[in-house]
Amino acid sequence: MVNNQPSAYGFHQAFTTLEASWRTFPSHYLLYAATGAFRLEVAHAQWLLPPQRAAWIAADVPIRVTIQAPVTCSSVLFAKGSIPTPPFDCRVFAISPLAREMIHYAMRWGADRDPQDKSADRFFLTLAEICRELAATTDQFWLPRAHSDELKRALAYTVDHMAAEPNFAEVADIAAVSERTLARRFAEETHMTWRQFLQRARMIRAMELLAVGNTKVIETALATGFSSISAFNNAFKNFTGETPTQYRQRFQRKGESRVE
Repeated sequence: MVNNQPSAYGFHQAFTTLEASWRTFPSHYLLYAATGAFRLEVAHAQWLLPPQRAAWIAADVPIRVTIQAPVTCSSVLFAKGSIPTPPFDCRVFAISPLAREMIHYAMRWGADRDPQDKSADRFFLTLAEICRELAATTDQFWLPRAHSDELKRALAYTVDHMAAEPNFAEVADIAAVSERTLARRFAEETHMTWRQFLQRARMIRAMELLAVGNTKVIETALATGFSSISAFNNAFKNFTGETPTQYRQRFQRKGESRVE
């Protein structure tokens, strides 16, 4: 760590577009969307990051961050050696009200802050410890990423056609393998069945639509392959613990909160 650089600092940015490229950061990265939602990818998984969740990413881990709608980012970078190295490459976790307010407060200390400001150093150390404790409980709203070309084609087709009720036979045909081979690929690479992947993909897409747009619940249900609003409501509540309406209202309240 260079002496004339701060050990940790916050940065606040607004994005309307974001280049979909893989990159690494030389510092440990606390990624948080104050409004809107990021989609975060690492080698083995991908997540949706609305204001209810944050990502704790170790230094030098390749990531790809994309957006579907405008996002404001309030995030923190921690220099190597300034905090204990995270025991994982990437961990997504539910953000607490305290951590959220501390992240907002941290935005007053940017990259140009006084590196000798001990009060700021203590604040960032406390924030890192709080987020470390929160990250001990992992977020389950993730989708696997494929390694084989066959499974990559299968996952992409499933996600792109979820509204049309795809079947496993046509997915296997697109992947150019037998149904038996594709089922084995799912088990080996995702540790779930194709049907489980489809259901999880539908729920995460629904969360994204409800979080970043003005899509109505019935429109979200149809866009994710549900012909019955009651079936969609039940599936969404089983996955998230709340109804689609409750989720959207809670998200919108957070999105309207003030960012310093």
